[in-house]
Amino acid sequence: MKAIVAVDEHWGIGRDGRLLIRIPADQKNFKEETTGGVVILGRKTLQTFPGGAPLKERTNVILTRNPAFTVRDPAAVIVHDEAELDAALAGYEEERIWVIGGESIYRLLLPRCTEAVVSRIERTYQADAFFPDLSADPDWEMVFEGEEQVYFDTTWHLERWMRKSASGK
Repeated sequence: MKAIVAVDEHWGIGRDGRLLIRIPADQKNFKEETTGGVVILGRKTLQTFPGGAPLKERTNVILTRNPAFTVRDPAAVIVHDEAELDAALAGYEEERIWVIGGESIYRLLLPRCTEAVVSRIERTYQADAFFPDLSADPDWEMVFEGEEQVYFDTTWHLERWMRKSASGK
């Protein structure tokens, strides 16, 4: 299982239920990485997508505590706890499973991830949602840092982080 996320300098990921910034090249990378795979997300994250609809060309697994929550899309699977999540993921290749947020989903599932693809935005925003700081976690190491990219006045680059044990949970 892998995580994919865009973070600011303090590992902020969002404010008021929205991304801090939308960078087209980052969104293109997200799509390339996750298309054809499984994405795990929370209900609130799903509601931020256009029309509140699941992502196309991916199996969307939505983790929610709300037993009445439904989605009218055959590419969406609703689960309510980790046991249901494990059952929904059975049969999928681990390297094609992506955790895509929000904050509580990242915190719950990051211990099960062996890799994290991080778009590091070199700016600080007024975030109210955060990804765990991998640079402060001795179990993680950055194994790749891409070239600096610029989007208007914002600089960013891609990083790949690996869990040192590489075994996950």
